[in-house]
Amino acid sequence: MIHHTVNLGGTAKDITVGKVAHGLMMMTWRDPKYPLPDQEAFEAIKAGVDALPPGAKMFINSGEFYGPNLSTANLELLARFFEKYPEYAERTFLSVKGGIKPGTLSPDSSLENLRRSVDLINATLRGTKKMDLFEPARVDTNISIEDAMKNLVQLIKEHKFDHIGLSECSADTLGRANAVYPIAAVEIEVSLWSYEQETKRVLATAQELGIAVAAYAPLGRGFLTGSIKSPDDITEGDIRKRFTRFKAENFKHNMAIVDDIRVLAEKRNITPAQLSIAWIGGLGPQVIPMPGSSNKKRTLENSAAGDIELCQDDLVEVASILAKHEIKGDRYTGADPKVLHLWG
Repeated sequence: MIHHTVNLGGTAKDITVGKVAHGLMMMTWRDPKYPLPDQEAFEAIKAGVDALPPGAKMFINSGEFYGPNLSTANLELLARFFEKYPEYAERTFLSVKGGIKPGTLSPDSSLENLRRSVDLINATLRGTKKMDLFEPARVDTNISIEDAMKNLVQLIKEHKFDHIGLSECSADTLGRANAVYPIAAVEIEVSLWSYEQETKRVLATAQELGIAVAAYAPLGRGFLTGSIKSPDDITEGDIRKRFTRFKAENFKHNMAIVDDIRVLAEKRNITPAQLSIAWIGGLGPQVIPMPGSSNKKRTLENSAAGDIELCQDDLVEVASILAKHEIKGDRYTGADPKVLHLWG
């Protein structure tokens, strides 16, 4: 059994979740030629929930557009899961990203579009599970965060979901949003190869305001586990093919940090993935690493990292590894951050 738990923030401060969350995106954001069998996905979800102590929920993360051609495939998978295993509905805390313009990845936090998004999410879940938390997938720079928050509060008043989250927002935006209505969780990318100055600022602001941080891609989209040995290990159609960090000219250089992480993990008798997750979990009392997993064994390995505490010597060694290696390639595809609305 996993023992370490965390309380969420804001309006969800009385809700206890496991120290390690479960990102579900890659269960359905994949080449349609290689679909994941339902039961394999179901066992991966159940494993994490079953490992938690009584009373704790598993924080699971889905998205309105986590499927081929930005479809609702991920939510459809969840609806089938909760239909088959209704007893797991109360044992999970469901966070869903949405609020993008249909058929695009551009955010639109107008009341009309947010209502459309939330209604689609709820309709796709078919009443099998209440959406606990809704988060706009990106900050809409065409509307003030204060107005966007007022729109989200209106939808809470309409009982469409219970708690508000944000994603990829700056520390300043997080503070301004929380002043309008308490934020339960903020989702940002945090890992041993994504630890930017703004990441640190968001972590500090969240801790100051008592907001939980759901740290996505804690394993560098699989890179930091050491399981990907060359760019050829990534199949055609995999989104990582587009990321500059995985390109051949950067891949070998970036493997150096993976080698050092592996050496330290072996010394501690844990896996590189567990070291990466444990390090993130140690960044604050309400920081929740959120690795993705489509495999029961991997989910259990990830969850177990929630009980691993790194000693001071480990932290010094990790800091020296980070100082020694400069990561080549961008956090996303090399596109202008303004287009991706990173740190909005």
